[in-house]
Amino acid sequence: MQLDPDQMVDVIKRLRRAEGQIRGVVAMLESGRDCEDVVTQLAAVSSAIDRAGFKIISTGLRQCVVEAAEGTTPTVDLDRLERLFLALA
Repeated sequence: MQLDPDQMVDVIKRLRRAEGQIRGVVAMLESGRDCEDVVTQLAAVSSAIDRAGFKIISTGLRQCVVEAAEGTTPTVDLDRLERLFLALA
């Protein structure tokens, strides 16, 4: 499944933010921060990564719907897309 790079700008920003959050979690652990603070940040990182994955899948679905409406052969394999979605669930 090839996705339009222009549509992935938001996903890339989200993942870069998560990357920074992960560096922050590592720094928190190294400095001995309270476990509640660390887990709170880990939950935020996990949510950001999940949302990035779902955004990728929703973009693939949108692409499939547009192609079907235009009468072109879908470039997205729906069974494969379903497996990816379930991998995130």
